[in-house]
Amino acid sequence: MALVLSSALLSAATACAGPAGGTRAAETTRAAVPMPTPPGSWRIVLDEDFDGTELDDRTWTTCYDWNKDGCTNSGNDELQWYLPEQVSVRDGELTLTAERRETEGSDDRTYPWTSGMISTGRDDWYDEPRRTFTYGYFEAAIRIPSEAGMFPAFWMMPASKFTPPEIDIMEFLDTTQQVSMYVHWNEPDGDEERQKGTYGPVDFPARFHVFGLLWEPDKLVWYVDNVERLRVTETERIPDEPMEVLLNLAVGVPKEPPDTVDTARMRVDWVRVWQR
Repeated sequence: MALVLSSALLSAATACAGPAGGTRAAETTRAAVPMPTPPGSWRIVLDEDFDGTELDDRTWTTCYDWNKDGCTNSGNDELQWYLPEQVSVRDGELTLTAERRETEGSDDRTYPWTSGMISTGRDDWYDEPRRTFTYGYFEAAIRIPSEAGMFPAFWMMPASKFTPPEIDIMEFLDTTQQVSMYVHWNEPDGDEERQKGTYGPVDFPARFHVFGLLWEPDKLVWYVDNVERLRVTETERIPDEPMEVLLNLAVGVPKEPPDTVDTARMRVDWVRVWQR
């Protein structure tokens, strides 16, 4: 996520070819899987439509790699403790629900909120990740919540469990009208650096939007609704190691929700990954 995943977390914790095609960003019934936005020859390696009534646990887990009866991101001072019951699948959608409900974490802290997340990572620190990816095109159709104080994200972290590097495909920080896009990396002296892009204003909570990332050895390219919004070509900034895919609804970064907000929902229509 756009703020640093510090080491403090550990204590809590079909080949296809042809031109680009349109990708659905509205609430309609999906037909054939469209081509990814960047043209070229691709094979789809993850095609998740959230059919049925349960999360597919062959692909997804409901916590970070430091899962111990739930988890959080202590490096960001977030207000939520993630629990699997805050993740639901129904009518072809994934819903991550944040609720103002005190929850005891396994780190002996009390969290004022509980919320949901999914990851292609592992069930605990010593397991193997379910799915990791090195390079490809990553895309999800997401409708963010309208409530203030929420921190929805679609991002990638290393299978090594240590960041940086980190790629944030989509984040909303203290706004629902402007999406942030980041890459984090380490300089040779060990200092962390990051590059940021933004796109907006757009009324993002009004409907689903498609957030995409092209990750190749010589570039990172972010897309919103199939239009390029940010490009990074400095190779020292581009990760070259396996990474997990995550979607989460954090709470309280950078500000707490107002007293009038007691719940919020992030909805995900589909997630797809292609590789050349």
